[in-house]
Amino acid sequence: MARSGVRGEGARPRVRQADDLGWDDSLYDENGDPADGGGASGGRGGDATGQGSGSTSRDSGSSGTGGDSAHADGPGAGSDRRNGRPVDKDGDDASAEPRGQGRHGGGGGRRRGGGDGGHPRRRRRILRWSASVLALLILGTAGAGYLYYQHLNNNIKKDDLNLGDEKDRAAKSKANAAGQTPLNILLIGSDARDTKENQSLGGAKDTFGGTPLADVQMLLHLSADRSNMSVISMPRDTLLKMPKCTDPDTKKVYPATVGLVMTNISLGRGGPGCTVATWEKLTKIHIDHFMKIDFSGVVSMADAIGGVPVCVDANIYSKDSQGHGSGLKLKKGTTPVKGTQALAWLRTRYGFEDNTDIGRTKAQHQYMNSMVRQLRENATISNPGKLRSLAETATKALTVDKGLGSVLKLYDLGNELKKVEPKRITMTTMPWQWAVSDSNRVEPKPVEAEQLFRLVREDIALDGKDKKKTVTAVKASTDPAAADDQIGVTVQNGTRTAALGPVGGRARTVSQLLVGKGFTKAEADSSAATAEETTVIRYPSADLQGDAQAVAKALGVPLSAVKKSTDVSGVTLVVGADWREGTAYKAKAQDNTTPESADVLNGAKTDACMHVNKDYTWS
Repeated sequence: MARSGVRGEGARPRVRQADDLGWDDSLYDENGDPADGGGASGGRGGDATGQGSGSTSRDSGSSGTGGDSAHADGPGAGSDRRNGRPVDKDGDDASAEPRGQGRHGGGGGRRRGGGDGGHPRRRRRILRWSASVLALLILGTAGAGYLYYQHLNNNIKKDDLNLGDEKDRAAKSKANAAGQTPLNILLIGSDARDTKENQSLGGAKDTFGGTPLADVQMLLHLSADRSNMSVISMPRDTLLKMPKCTDPDTKKVYPATVGLVMTNISLGRGGPGCTVATWEKLTKIHIDHFMKIDFSGVVSMADAIGGVPVCVDANIYSKDSQGHGSGLKLKKGTTPVKGTQALAWLRTRYGFEDNTDIGRTKAQHQYMNSMVRQLRENATISNPGKLRSLAETATKALTVDKGLGSVLKLYDLGNELKKVEPKRITMTTMPWQWAVSDSNRVEPKPVEAEQLFRLVREDIALDGKDKKKTVTAVKASTDPAAADDQIGVTVQNGTRTAALGPVGGRARTVSQLLVGKGFTKAEADSSAATAEETTVIRYPSADLQGDAQAVAKALGVPLSAVKKSTDVSGVTLVVGADWREGTAYKAKAQDNTTPESADVLNGAKTDACMHVNKDYTWS
């Protein structure tokens, strides 16, 4: 790249680009503003570029996405520095007087008029002037780097993280024994037709400015020790109950739904923060950040990456006589897709497997895995032009929560994500079943979906390759329990499973068991049986934790089964599928394997290929 030109190398100073970012991060706060309140190019004078070392304060040498540095030579890279002074290309101090020439020209210096001697004072003035020019150039290029940094920051759109009520939010993830905390990020793909480009790419004729839908939803879980990554996709046709959300701008309140609705409408209930709130209420997984991208963002990102290889097991053309389909047309085998073709791949439903949203989800997993491998392995990502293009495109394409709303924070996140090798990335789909209320929609498969969510909550790797973790004993409540006969307990029947019907009378049997043990206020709930994999005791607030634990001890239920939940109004015992008979509870060994119904795809699987529906092939 071009140097500053201050050492006579012939190159002229220019405006810094994305591949030249050489700012010193310590000079700026989290919003990119000068830490000392100074101007863009002021503050610390010539040291504003990190002493001209040509490296930022983050010296890992790699970007968060492709493993190559987005921080190339800094603004001072064209002139080395020693003790704060410029040093010439031979390593000599260019700001000092010429070597061997004292104030009177002694010490072996050239004589006046002899050879190419010249005038010492004049030479000193020239050197001082050169040093001043150097300082100005350093300040100028540091200012340009700062301005470009601000430009990228301004590209990023930001929104509130969670629009739900506090009672519907999941508890924060717990740190492991080493003090490390997992990271959960919700990835949202929007079908918004809010621009002419998005309207054109979405193939819509009359939906400009319509309410956007969250048609792609993936929860990315990065383990506390950064050894593995898990992704759970939720099909857009999933029916569930949605929590109350409040639009942060208009203050409009969207009440909690009474019945089941499709999960993709959450985005239109105030923004991506409502999608986050919906996930937290369903999964009880705390979400730290979200990242949202629309049609045009997918196209521009795919172009910037340079193509992502995908595979089909037959020629495919996703279009039928009724106009259904994305228009994707590929030959059998592996093809790099980018631009509108990449978008078509991600949107294809008609043509993959059984023409449902489930097949589309699998295709999205294949694309994401391939993209990760492409970014890690493609050496061309070190090309300055590609890095600049990727930086511009990524920042323009994204809407993120305010806690992730700067280039520096995205860079840090990228560095965390890239610690995971593809072989430790596991793509899954939320276990589902056809909905009872609508045979064209799906709903979470009660036992298996909850098992998958629990594994993520407890930071258990979905690939089964976790090191054995130390189980931390649950502490007894510091709040003393009331007398047994003063503790109100509601007992519910949760013995129904996907394969077995509920056991009649279980709530009544266990409530009578509790009465016999002195809990005279225990009562059976006569409402319809639910599905709960394991027996659980829930309580709504800290002052009832001791009471709930007293119930658990009386029945021999482990304290780990006592959970705080805003879904109940008092101590509530749900008799699970693990206690379908008898009066003695026997806790079974916990199953920490990923359910087969989650349809696992490993990130290192390079031969994954989508099955093409026979009605959408061509020759």
